[in-house]
Amino acid sequence: MSAPAASPFSLDHPAAYAAWRERKLADAPRALDELTVEVDDPRRLSAGEKAALLECIRRANMAIYASGCGSEADKQIPRQLGLQLGLSSLDGHFLTDDDGISPLSVSNTEDTETGGMRREFIPYTNQAIRWHTDGYYNPPQRTVRGMLLHCVESAESGGDNHLLDHEIAYLLLRDENPEFIRALSQPDAMLIPARVEEDGEARPAQPGPVFSVDAQGFLHMRYTARSKSIVWKDDALTQAAVACLASILKDGTPWTFQGRLEAGMGLVCNNVLHDRSAFSDSPARRRLLYRARYYERISG
Repeated sequence: MSAPAASPFSLDHPAAYAAWRERKLADAPRALDELTVEVDDPRRLSAGEKAALLECIRRANMAIYASGCGSEADKQIPRQLGLQLGLSSLDGHFLTDDDGISPLSVSNTEDTETGGMRREFIPYTNQAIRWHTDGYYNPPQRTVRGMLLHCVESAESGGDNHLLDHEIAYLLLRDENPEFIRALSQPDAMLIPARVEEDGEARPAQPGPVFSVDAQGFLHMRYTARSKSIVWKDDALTQAAVACLASILKDGTPWTFQGRLEAGMGLVCNNVLHDRSAFSDSPARRRLLYRARYYERISG
């Protein structure tokens, strides 16, 4: 039996990291067009369409698709697309619909329990959302590794996204100071406090690392740039690492992408870093995206 390969994400294996880093930067796209794939119907990918999406995801952990679906409001689009990419275990929670897929739009509904609660959470408003990975508040057994966004209708104005491959963020931090990686890999580096409602605790406190490596050797990132409802470990190295990461995200990188999903377009990714600008709807155009979050990574 051959020995297992040294992980490039281990600080104990600088040679493995150097080899991985060289490959990563050689492959990494620098323009959103390099990650955009034209597909006819995401529910039924051709072999060529699927291969093109998977190649983009191999290079950057994400792909953008532009389809002929237009403003068709069909949740089978993200569901069937996900299944073709090995995504099946949806992360349902109290704000998703019963099918585990969230309709992201400005919630003006008060006549249902879920509609009323959605109004309290930023993804269901037109406010800007800071840099984050999805499900950063989840417990380890519900780690969100894959994500799919499908646009039914874009806003009248705004609603753009910035995107950054979390492996590039790791690379830039490690190049700056390998000890930043050690600090952000601590099991208590980032704490999401308990959320307490009037009737008691709705979600327990959730500590965890920013960077971790899963059983298959893939890098996972858990992060939010929000300043409320988050506690960073109070030591100098962790604080310096958090500040460095915030600077990378604020200043931008050659591998940071910006764009807006239009009707029929979507994002498929291994839970990369992303944000969202504020937006404005109009009577004629009301922003609606379907979001599906999964416990698997995209496979193939």
